[in-house]
Amino acid sequence: MTRPFLTFLLTSGWAMCLVRSENVLAKDMKFKLHSGELMPMVGFGTYQIRGTELIRDVLDYALGAGYRLIDTAKVYKNEEDIGKALKELLPKYNLTRQDIWITTKLSPDDQGELAYEALKESIKNLDCDYVDLYLIHWPGKVGLNSSNVINSKLRDESWKQMVRGVKEGLAKNIGVSNYLVRHLQELITNDHGIKPAVNQVEWHPHYHPQDLLDLCRKEEILLQTYSSLGGTGNPDLIKDLKVESIARKLGKSPAQVLLRWALQQNLAIIPKARSKGHIVENIQLDFTIPSEDMEVLSNFGYNKYAWDPENVA
Repeated sequence: MTRPFLTFLLTSGWAMCLVRSENVLAKDMKFKLHSGELMPMVGFGTYQIRGTELIRDVLDYALGAGYRLIDTAKVYKNEEDIGKALKELLPKYNLTRQDIWITTKLSPDDQGELAYEALKESIKNLDCDYVDLYLIHWPGKVGLNSSNVINSKLRDESWKQMVRGVKEGLAKNIGVSNYLVRHLQELITNDHGIKPAVNQVEWHPHYHPQDLLDLCRKEEILLQTYSSLGGTGNPDLIKDLKVESIARKLGKSPAQVLLRWALQQNLAIIPKARSKGHIVENIQLDFTIPSEDMEVLSNFGYNKYAWDPENVA
């Protein structure tokens, strides 16, 4: 039986104290944010998962498997169904609102002064009193040319409104998504009193910019990864012969190898799936990838699959 590797993560910034225990699994790993909140390192993503019945089913599988972080966004159009499902499912698993972590995101449509009201709207949709983490989903605004410098002013105003949300108890933590180094540096320089807790970005063996990771670690910002398997409907990474070879060697699935690759570097993950089998498999990550295989996985060619914020001013 494979022994648990990295179990429960406590940190003062990136000066980490790793506590090993045979009784604690990867699903229980947490990261201590600036606020002092302990955020689960493994969460359940809900992008492109919609519909009352489907949302209810996947969250039932996820909570049963041990996920305690649910990641959504206004643009996913599933906040209301998630709220309804959690009201039904939390009692089933003897859980309360305080036992789970809800992340949602500001729509690029609401960038700027609308951010505060957008946060309140998401909380209403989710039928809860607060969210654990609220992210700026994209550094630009819909309908505005990406090269327009007004994008910078609008996301600054968004952050200011989100800070207000934290002070009023609507969000416990705030962060960003799809921010490049320059976007993050700009925010750090003028954070209105609250440093970003998380930067959620595309990250996998085909795309992992070291300068962004270095900045996040320097500033004690948790890097949370999406598209860990290469993105929806894209088999290029998960079917890569090297990934498949390492998976066979370890007796794991290619998906587990790709997720473990990130988690083993102390990066948070939010895999999504619809089937119970894949949902359960994606959290069973209690194994170690040998250093020589980590090296292989970390030295693939560059290939970005999701949205590219490079041109957003």
